[in-house]
Amino acid sequence: MIKWVGAFVGFFIRGIGGAFLGFFVGSVLDSLFRSKSGGAKSVFGDMTRQSVSPADFELNLLSLCSIVIKADGQVSQSEMDYVRQYFVGTYGKEKANAIFRTFNEVNKKREISAQRICTFLTQRTRYEVRLQLLHFLFGIAQADGSISNPEISKLREIAGYLRVGLRDFESIMAMFIKSADNSYKILDIQKSSTDQEVKKAYREMAKKYHPDRVNTQDEAIKKGAEEKFKEVQSAYETIQKERDIG
Repeated sequence: MIKWVGAFVGFFIRGIGGAFLGFFVGSVLDSLFRSKSGGAKSVFGDMTRQSVSPADFELNLLSLCSIVIKADGQVSQSEMDYVRQYFVGTYGKEKANAIFRTFNEVNKKREISAQRICTFLTQRTRYEVRLQLLHFLFGIAQADGSISNPEISKLREIAGYLRVGLRDFESIMAMFIKSADNSYKILDIQKSSTDQEVKKAYREMAKKYHPDRVNTQDEAIKKGAEEKFKEVQSAYETIQKERDIG
């Protein structure tokens, strides 16, 4: 209500320009009053961001799945099955089919843009949720047995749009692309790190990726958080055994 009063007063003082300014100032005041009354609370616990509805989140998640599946120019049946099984297992067959039908209808009307989708999600979700989302997308890319260079490039692009840091991206990638020093990459440390540095890195990563940090109602992202947390634990246990850390 305040924003419209502001626009009205602004119009009489400075014309159209004043109306826009008044509307903007009024919108800010509206948000502040709603925050104090509890009306603007986000499902992600972030009072500075607009929440995203479950339906919007599901459609945008499926859109990103589609982009990753097509990244290498081949539509892999195993990757499609991975996505379908995940949605069915998470939401149930009936709801999953409804999500796919809606996605197909929306997809016919407009082109899928990774940047647009990621901008939408970045403005409405916490960083921890976006980390788990990227983890899920890596799982799709790996569903056919390997992750190709075009898929890595596309995932890197998506991570950039989601504003995921480079070190976090490489930590997640290390969980899917195996190498001799994978455990160290997952914990985001060097093999030359001291035992104390290893313990500190584990505590920080365990805190960052703990499922409780992913405050969302979406079951797909909750499962992704649990999987990633297990990877962090496994990486630390591997280094513990290698170094005989107590």
